[in-house]
Amino acid sequence: TSSEEKSSSMSQKISSPSRSNSSSSSKHDSRQVSVRVGRGVCAYANFCELRSVFVCVCIQDSWEIVEGLRGCGGNIQDPERQEGYMLKKRKWPMKGWHKRYFILDKGILKYAKSSTDIEKGKLHGCIDVGLSVMAIKNKTKCIDLDAEENIYHLKIKSQELFDEWVSKLRHHRLYRQNEISMFPQEKALFSPHCSPSSPVIFAESQTSRKVTQLSPHTPLVLGQVQNMEHFKNKVLSLCLQASTFDSPKKEKRLIRKWRPKNYGKDSKATLQVPSVDCARSLVHQTSDDSQTSITESMSEFFDAQEVLVSASSSENEVRTLLVSCHTVSQNGSSSIEQNGAPQGRRRATLPSPCPSASTISLWNILKNNIGKDLSKVAMPVQLNEPLNTLQRLCEELEYSELLDRAALTQDPFERMVYIATFAVSGYAASYYRAGGKPFNPLLGETYECERPEKGFRFIAEQVSHHPPISACHADSKNFIFWQDMRWKNKFWGKSMEIVPVGTTHVVLPGLGDHYEWNKVTSCIHNIMSGQRWIEHYGELSIKNAKSNICQCKVTFKAKYWNSSVNEVDGSVLDQKGKVIHKLFGKWHESIYWGNPPTATCVWRANPMPPEHEQYYGFTKFALELNELDAQTKPLLPPTDTRLRLDQRLLEEGNVEEAEIQKQRIEQMQRDRRKVLEENDMEHEPRFFQKSTDDTWISNNTYWDLRKEPGFSNLDFPVLW
Repeated sequence: TSSEEKSSSMSQKISSPSRSNSSSSSKHDSRQVSVRVGRGVCAYANFCELRSVFVCVCIQDSWEIVEGLRGCGGNIQDPERQEGYMLKKRKWPMKGWHKRYFILDKGILKYAKSSTDIEKGKLHGCIDVGLSVMAIKNKTKCIDLDAEENIYHLKIKSQELFDEWVSKLRHHRLYRQNEISMFPQEKALFSPHCSPSSPVIFAESQTSRKVTQLSPHTPLVLGQVQNMEHFKNKVLSLCLQASTFDSPKKEKRLIRKWRPKNYGKDSKATLQVPSVDCARSLVHQTSDDSQTSITESMSEFFDAQEVLVSASSSENEVRTLLVSCHTVSQNGSSSIEQNGAPQGRRRATLPSPCPSASTISLWNILKNNIGKDLSKVAMPVQLNEPLNTLQRLCEELEYSELLDRAALTQDPFERMVYIATFAVSGYAASYYRAGGKPFNPLLGETYECERPEKGFRFIAEQVSHHPPISACHADSKNFIFWQDMRWKNKFWGKSMEIVPVGTTHVVLPGLGDHYEWNKVTSCIHNIMSGQRWIEHYGELSIKNAKSNICQCKVTFKAKYWNSSVNEVDGSVLDQKGKVIHKLFGKWHESIYWGNPPTATCVWRANPMPPEHEQYYGFTKFALELNELDAQTKPLLPPTDTRLRLDQRLLEEGNVEEAEIQKQRIEQMQRDRRKVLEENDMEHEPRFFQKSTDDTWISNNTYWDLRKEPGFSNLDFPVLW
């Protein structure tokens, strides 16, 4: 009892009090603190004598994060087997909840339609609760398990059963984590990439890293810990010795067939790389026993001559060989050839590479926001990339030549092919960008982008701060593009979901078409540790508001349902639902039109710049978005993103000053909002207005005011 009281009093000094659970076994659990880091192998450190079972950190709105084992090793009593029905949220594309039978045995949670199916091995899935971030919400009786590859949402109607399951999950989670910390090389970990009934044994020969077990006598005692941040930093330093298990499938995802990502410059081997001409029909030899997907195979084989690439060739040089399949323009030359001269005058790199964010404790920032919208959470500037959400919207026009091609296509079904391909191409830039987030625009912040070589001009404005709404408008002689985007961001412990709300519009004035489509859900995995990666999933539905002749549905396949990654499938349908054209490919690589073996490449992503990993994973188009030349600067309004100090300082590599300016700018915004509230006033956007359907559209004044009288002669709020 005295030890428990001492632990309670000391832990209260370094952690916020937890709400007690109704389960009697967890009454003392909330008084202890522990840290879990890494993936696959967990490292734990002692900081007091009491060896207990569980720890919960209470967060807002009755959410609790169930953390883990406090100490390395020890005798943990075998947990009792738990089984029964729970409600599980259905995976996309299905909606709602369904009833599933769960069996929890020694830290592994298996589920299927019934107990009989589990006994027969007909599992729907397995969850290693020891490796999952677990959160509970008493109010709604929900349990969330973020297993990194997938997020499982469970719900129980009965409070008594909910308490029972929570108690058992905690015990099993502790037991499983103790197993992993004691015997990291010998235990079978269930990989989400493998069949649920087939555990994967990760032996030392299967991983390139050595597993180092932390000693249970690690000299990290409570008396040495002044605060939680100090404690966690010590644990993190210890955990650098520990291994994290990388799933085989994820390693496969990072490999390019024509050149591995980790290909060493010192290698003396040569690679044979097929050159590509996607204007031609693809000839693909299929095999009944082939295990690769069609799109993967098409990335490997093309009916074209082969060239030799030496080991010293840069990745950019290799990828340039693949660019010739880019959409062929009207005069027969590729868009890259057309745009070469103007692009050559723009910058090809950033002033400074991205800084390291290794010293930032994301857990400290995000632990109180499980299941919450992160739009209101302030983040350190090191987690940002030197671009703004308004500029991110402009990135969707990188392949605007697809809209130009659509405007010149008379057949409505073929026209829809180009519109759909354009909608998919907007996701390509995100492939290398899972590591950073764009700056949140300030209320009233604007951005303009003129691209004469592409034939469009673009403007954007932050029209609302709570909720955050970004509106944009672009026009050219061939198309008009606009959208107002709202996002809901939710953090689940290891992953973050980004759910866009809003509609994208494209009008082709010469044809009278008005296309509308939604956006799909995005999910960034490995937020806390490991290699971050992003996936998009959902159905993108395109319709022509001026005609019902055809529509298009494009499915972004989730990894949960698909053995391959980043695949998309689409169909152009007539008004009776008959499929007229088919589309397939990968959202980060290319889109094909038709059926193998005669499918035609409609679009292929541009090659990445050299050393793009060091420069936030920016594409060449993204590198140019924040560029500010002497001729453009006097013409911009003082609210333009390129004049924002914190973003510019981060781009230049001055992280400390960027953080100071970011905090100052954010405080200025809070002060302006307070003044508006005190005077019962609302912010009025300058260049956008609300339409009858409650969306934001351009008021068509920006370019006229820019010309006459000029923004330097107008009043604007001081944003920074």
